[in-house]
Amino acid sequence: MPRIPRMVRTDPGQKTVYHVISRTALDGLPFKDSEKDELVRVIRRFSMVYAVEVLGFSVMGSHFHILAEVSPGAMLSDEEVRQRFMLLQTKGSEFPEGQLEAFRERFSSLSWYVKDIKQTFSRHYNRKKKRRGTLWGERFKSVIVEKGETVINCLAYIDLNAVRAGIVTRPEDYRWCSIGHHMQTGNRDDFLSLDFGLVEFGVESAERLQKYREFLYHAGSVKKRGKAAIPSRVFQSEKEKNFEMDRSRRFLSRTRYFTDAGIIGSKAFVMGTYEVFKDRLYGSRERVPKHVKGLDGMYSMKRLREA
Repeated sequence: MPRIPRMVRTDPGQKTVYHVISRTALDGLPFKDSEKDELVRVIRRFSMVYAVEVLGFSVMGSHFHILAEVSPGAMLSDEEVRQRFMLLQTKGSEFPEGQLEAFRERFSSLSWYVKDIKQTFSRHYNRKKKRRGTLWGERFKSVIVEKGETVINCLAYIDLNAVRAGIVTRPEDYRWCSIGHHMQTGNRDDFLSLDFGLVEFGVESAERLQKYREFLYHAGSVKKRGKAAIPSRVFQSEKEKNFEMDRSRRFLSRTRYFTDAGIIGSKAFVMGTYEVFKDRLYGSRERVPKHVKGLDGMYSMKRLREA
């Protein structure tokens, strides 16, 4: 039986939002913390290569979600296609001018985007686990999502995965989802869009995160059969704070830096300590200290894999 063609918008002047879901073929919950970290890194990498803007994501123990807006190839200039190619290839590669249109089509393709994410992560996972064979189940699912109210509802559904699974009571406490990335890292590397589905309603950018959290907590407090929900005491606590994150609460959201950063402290301390250890660590790329947003004068160096 032939596959049903995937629904993909082809209007050359229209961006399209897709909700992507893909599940592993393995039993149980094979993706532990380190695998989730790697899958997020892979998603972030290819989201820079492809003409996509990631509105949200969630990486769970057996599957992942991505909510992304894809730009058509007609919106990519020739120079942008060349720049994206350089992000995809190793340093020193030359752009094949005869394949300009092929790469323009590729970098605006949802299928190519998800394929690169899944294949790259599969190679990492199989190498790490010393296994062979398929990692993913049937082909990924994708749903075209209307902008505005539908986007914010879909984004909340994605960010509430860990709450519904009973893993956390506050959605931002789960660092492998978009609200966790926003709150725990300050949206490091500008990985995620600041749209939150609220642009269509004229909400100013400075207010969107607060407004989205308010919507998220209302949605997450509604109990569903067989699913966990945000406890009423947690909801009331957030409501009393008007769903804002003050300095002390931002600090608490960033406490994972004290266990996951590798090196943390002043910029000078982090850089000096890194110089001592960098020869013993994988990777030739020079690292620079990253400011921990919300903590004045504090910097971190993400942990590198031990040699």
